[in-house]
Amino acid sequence: MPPDPKIADFVPNAPQLTPYDEQHAVTYMRLLDAEADNADWREVARIVLGIDSNLDPDRARRTFESHLARAKWAARHGFRHLLQRGWPDGEE
Repeated sequence: MPPDPKIADFVPNAPQLTPYDEQHAVTYMRLLDAEADNADWREVARIVLGIDSNLDPDRARRTFESHLARAKWAARHGFRHLLQRGWPDGEE
């Protein structure tokens, strides 16, 4: 897993985990933690997603919302699939 995977503007919209989801599992967890702490979305976009909301507010907001929604889906449904099949070889 890359230490700092590239952030897409929109996450995949698939009914199962994708390679993008697996690469961004830590990003998703950070987003969920930030939401639980009631962090400001602009700060989260800057720190977690690497997008400055002052320079590109529309992109920052849609990327934040897209990733947070996918993080919630993954927490409720997606990671169950990962646990059932196990981590890919060499990534434990």
